Amino acid sequence: MEINADFTARALVHSEAIDWQTSPMPGVERRMLDRLGGEVARATTIVRFAKGSKFSAHTHTGGEEFIVLEGVFQDEHGDFPAGSYIRNPPTTSHTPGSDAGCVIFVKLWQFDMDDRTQVMMDMNKNASVDAAGRDGVAVMPLFKDTDEAVTMETWGSGAKVEMDLPKGGEFLVLDGGFSEGGDDLHKHSWLRLPVGASFKAVAGDQGAKVWIKTGHLPHAKAPK
Repeated sequence: MEINADFTARALVHSEAIDWQTSPMPGVERRMLDRLGGEVARATTIVRFAKGSKFSAHTHTGGEEFIVLEGVFQDEHGDFPAGSYIRNPPTTSHTPGSDAGCVIFVKLWQFDMDDRTQVMMDMNKNASVDAAGRDGVAVMPLFKDTDEAVTMETWGSGAKVEMDLPKGGEFLVLDGGFSEGGDDLHKHSWLRLPVGASFKAVAGDQGAKVWIKTGHLPHAKAPK
């Protein structure tokens, strides 16, 4: 299956405007943002767990990165409320579910296969720092290695945000909204820009909170 599989092109999905699709697991639905491969795929997806639903225990051979958008996600490692940022590297395993229901943004098979760094962070409890030379922008670092950088940025009302993306970039609106490339993005809109692109955005009247990943797109490929 291929969805937004041309990584040389700009891709934009207003996730809340597309239908939920059933998954192989009862009570779990998804909105696919990009995908390379079959049921085992390099995939970026928004997943909804109904109350009391769970996946069977499994190992993430290619790693898993996710943000809890709504509700509380649960597994053997604990309860993760909205605002949690988690990286489960290759070879980790768990039994995910949600007693009360939740919605997560999740990326699968997008790790360096030698990565063993696990991250469990509550973004609600971490401080953002004003970005030097970028008016109206505060940055919360989430993860960084030689291949990618992941942050959560808070943009004030009307802030102008520009970035050069020599290795591409990916953006998810967590709250508020912004305009970019002639499009208005709002809560849970997802944008992917290709290698060599420039990002020029203006935050909306309510400002914006945006999850950002850069540097990773040259390595995009389907699982073997």
